[in-house]
Amino acid sequence: MKKIFFITAFLLLLISLHAQTHPFPQHVSYKGEHLKPSGYNQEELDKTVTDFYYQWKTKYLKNSCGGGQYFISFDGGNACVSEGQGYGMMIIPLMAGYDANAKIYFDGLYKYYKAHPSNINSNLMAWKQENCTDVEGTDAASDGDIDIAYGLLLAHAQWGSTGDINYLQEAKNIINAIMSSEVNRSLWTVRLGDWATSGKYDASTRTSDFIMDHFRIFQCAVNDNKWNQVVDTCYSLIEKMQSEYSPQTGLLPDFIVDINTDAKPAPANFLEGENDGNYAYNACRDPWRIATDYLLFGDERARTAVNKINNWLISKCNSNPDNIKSGYKLDGTETASWDDPAFTGPFTVGAMLQDNQQWFDDVFAKLLSYNFNDDDYYSNTLKLINLLVISGNYWSPDCDELVTGVYLIRNDSDLKIYLSDTELYIETDKQYNEAVIYDIKGAMLYKTLIEKPLSSINITNLKANMYILKLRNSDMKTGVSVKFMIK
Repeated sequence: MKKIFFITAFLLLLISLHAQTHPFPQHVSYKGEHLKPSGYNQEELDKTVTDFYYQWKTKYLKNSCGGGQYFISFDGGNACVSEGQGYGMMIIPLMAGYDANAKIYFDGLYKYYKAHPSNINSNLMAWKQENCTDVEGTDAASDGDIDIAYGLLLAHAQWGSTGDINYLQEAKNIINAIMSSEVNRSLWTVRLGDWATSGKYDASTRTSDFIMDHFRIFQCAVNDNKWNQVVDTCYSLIEKMQSEYSPQTGLLPDFIVDINTDAKPAPANFLEGENDGNYAYNACRDPWRIATDYLLFGDERARTAVNKINNWLISKCNSNPDNIKSGYKLDGTETASWDDPAFTGPFTVGAMLQDNQQWFDDVFAKLLSYNFNDDDYYSNTLKLINLLVISGNYWSPDCDELVTGVYLIRNDSDLKIYLSDTELYIETDKQYNEAVIYDIKGAMLYKTLIEKPLSSINITNLKANMYILKLRNSDMKTGVSVKFMIK
């Protein structure tokens, strides 16, 4: 009876927990086996991110439309596309803790999204704004909406949803709108947008919208198993394209058509141009998008798909990443004579999933060699997100955080640490004897003995700031350290 009471009380405790921050850097322990850049320590990898983030933020994060709105500039001025807004709403929560203004920026990005709704489904974003008020693309594009929804889930995990913006509810609203308007629920494919509901477009999809790591979290956030069907369909289409249309290269086309009969790469000029059926400026994102599903969730289908591309690319380039080009036909024929971090970056993330350390190091060096000022919003933004992944700073909200309000600072098999607005909770069977809280300058603020299996520390006297929790073993020297933030 006592055990049942304890478990029930503990579950109630977890449900009552509120927000916590995942400050940059996170140094995620990815689930899948992967490579890390050799010759760099973690501090150096983090610095590649923060240095590039500063450049990116300075050039592309704008607030020139007033009303507390922020947007990601598409052209260096006041033009914005929902795709870029989605990237920004992912990047900013991932950089919180390094950037003290991250929440201000994120809330401004959210306000801009809300001020520019699609004319078809108002929970989605109009895909292109020519300036602050002139909407050129009035309907929605799926990729932007998918990342915006994911960004709101990151914001909920980062700051909680008890402030002015209920991030979790807003995310749920968009996720349900995507399922309603941007998923073909007879084929379980991702539509091109909320407009693509009839004719040839209703049976088509964009491979760079195969964002399986997002879909898994969507399923959890809204408790809708239909998202698992979308994940499975994405992988089925990847396998079909690779086995039937790119068996030597593994490359995927920008667009797939005729999914209702016999799926195949789109013909030229299907939607955007002559490369619609090639590996071009949409599909270039695929190795990154697919690889993150393996890194975060360990799906072997992702590793299999990405390594088909890796193996071909190494051979195609004669192991020299300087030979990477910005576009290919599915048979590997080059369609461009230049190179671009929009292609090299995702290829680098993809290279994390194979076992060729030299190639990975070389292509990572190639990615770092690009000059920020030589590239545009798209290339630099993809490079930044790819650097976050490569450095181990790309994380996903924990499912429990979304469903029950559980917020984990540490989640090991023998140690779990939770944070609420008033308490730190330490659940462990390991021989930790003492818990100590320090401020960020190293001054000790609190010390207590650890009770097993559950111990708590009241933190109501701590002001809004970053802190360090250290758990010590009996020798009072060895143990673990965990950063946390009081908002």
